[in-house]
Amino acid sequence: MKQTLSALGLVFSLGLGAAPATAQELTPEEVKQLALEAILENPEIIMQAVEILQNRENEAQQLEAEEVLTSRRDELENDPNAPVLGNPEGDVTVVEFFDYNCPYCKRSVPTVTELLNNDSNVRLVLREWPILGAESVLASRAALAAREQGKYEEMHNELMALNGRATETTIMEAAERAGLDTEQLRTDMEAPEIDEHFNQSAALARALGFSGTPSFVIGDELVPGFVELGVLEELVEASRTSG
Repeated sequence: MKQTLSALGLVFSLGLGAAPATAQELTPEEVKQLALEAILENPEIIMQAVEILQNRENEAQQLEAEEVLTSRRDELENDPNAPVLGNPEGDVTVVEFFDYNCPYCKRSVPTVTELLNNDSNVRLVLREWPILGAESVLASRAALAAREQGKYEEMHNELMALNGRATETTIMEAAERAGLDTEQLRTDMEAPEIDEHFNQSAALARALGFSGTPSFVIGDELVPGFVELGVLEELVEASRTSG
């Protein structure tokens, strides 16, 4: 309702210019009627109003994300419950939110791998964010549980290499290829630390304004979606230069 009234206010001001002093005495129905007349006479103002509202929303979201990056940086980059690949002591941290059933996440694997191979000073923090169904949750549970056997990276790579969607069968087959004890794995998949990781990933993603996977945080930059290697390298170098 509040957003509707805001839109009507924008339409009213765009269509009629500066409102007369007596406009404050108009009833809501009279305001709606005037706004409708303005729209009928100048239909393009609807798009102008939508654009203004979208810009305001984007600006507010950006300010909120900047606040999150400032206040929750340590939680985002140094959570002991989040796996780290690459150089754990690297001078630039890349945080990736992903889902094993996301095709664009799988497409990102060679790119991210090449980034780590080309730059030995990059830390990759992996935030398991299984948002594409129960099978995604199961795959992420298996990957995080593999930490107990010291094989997170192996399991992560096997799951990302799966053709098609991850299922319980293909997840356990991946675990065997990764050299895991699958009976122990099933037990470890129920560890409370895994649920804590999921909850924290979801909270951070929401706070940053992410709506899908993959999504990256590199320094002060938020990067939703698949990113080419050159762009990743530029963002890493910019973060490194800015300190």
